[in-house]
Formats: sequence, structure tokens, C-alpha cells
Amino acid sequence: MSVIELKNINKEFGTGISRVQVLKNVNFTADRGELSLILGPSGSGKSTFLTIAGGLQTPSSGTVMVEGERLEQYSARERDQLRLNKIGFVLQSYNLLPYLTVREQFELVRKNKKTGNMSADELLTLLKDLGIDQLVNHYSDEMSGGQNQRVAIARALYPNPEIILADEPTAALDSNRVQVVGQLLRQMAIKHNKAIVVVTHDLRLRAYADHIYQLMDGKLTREK
Repeated sequence: MSVIELKNINKEFGTGISRVQVLKNVNFTADRGELSLILGPSGSGKSTFLTIAGGLQTPSSGTVMVEGERLEQYSARERDQLRLNKIGFVLQSYNLLPYLTVREQFELVRKNKKTGNMSADELLTLLKDLGIDQLVNHYSDEMSGGQNQRVAIARALYPNPEIILADEPTAALDSNRVQVVGQLLRQMAIKHNKAIVVVTHDLRLRAYADHIYQLMDGKLTREK
């Protein structure tokens, strides 16, 4: 059974002459142990696709299933619990709290999700792999965009979610860091049996994907 399944998803914004259809009859599945890459230019619907897959938005029509459960049957509270316990998001905006240090970002996660997180040693290894272990006492406005991006990646991985949904996770990174992140995500998928979905226009990530899709003008087609 697929961990995530999108069936005939359509998403529209606006009404009348201002109506825009962002996603058009999209079908998609993601399985444990695999990294799926959704490629497409800006404005192609990638972020909308990802937020619908993770239950942050609802489709205009169609069905989203997570581990065989239909998300439209979930209450808002149940969706919150799903995201807390099973889905890790890496969003373009980083979503780091500016008044917390890097260390405190992880402490906040631990307060909200008390069990099932990475161990202290695993977290330290992750921070070292991402080259941010020396930044634990820094605030987000004291770091570069690339450093904030890597902290956001680590924070999403720290709760040890079964599903990782990443929106342009390498947009602010140089090629060496892209290689580190690509290898890390692939390792998380294979060794830890996680379903990982990345939406991006960064072609440098192609080498790490099990499946590659193209999202263009709201239509999703499978390339690999």
C-alpha cells in the first residue's frame, strides 16, 4: 500500500473570469523507501501539490489518502496530529521562529512531540552532516539563507517522520551542499524506509531520485 496517494486531484483558485486551475486531474503515489522528485518551473503548481499532499490545503476535487486513510474524513485536529507525528515539511520560507536559537528550535519540537524523535547522537550527526553543528546558539537572522535552509531540513528530519515533503530544499545551496542534502534524503528513504517527496526546479537532484515527475501547467506526468 502506498503511503501517500493522490487520486484525480484538481485545485482551483478564484471565481468567474479570475478563476485559475492550478492542478488538473493529478494522480500520484509515494512509497516507503523511495525518493520521488517533482520537477517544474515556478508557477507550475508544485507548492500547491505538496501542501495538498500533506493536508495543509484541501483540493477542489479528488481524494488524498495517507496510509489508506482519506484526509477529507479527518477533522482539523486529526490533520494537525497527522502532520505532527507522521509528516515532516521542509518549506521554502524555512518557518524558523526568529526568537529561538537553532538549539531551541529542536527543543520546541521535543516539547510538542515527546517520543519517537531522533536521539541526541543522531541529531548531532545530522547537524554535522549538514555543516550546521557550530550554529546551535545562533538565531535565524544571524545566519545566511543557505544555513537557514539546512536548519529547516534538520528540523523536519528530527521528529523522525515516516513521510518527508520538501519544497525547494536546495534553492539556497551551492552544489556541494546540494550533494550532501541529496545523499541525506536518499539515505533517509532507503535506510530508514521513509517516503520522501521533493518538489523543485533544481535539476541537480535528479541523480538521487527513484522516480521523477514533471509538473507543467498543472498536469503531472511521470518521466522515470
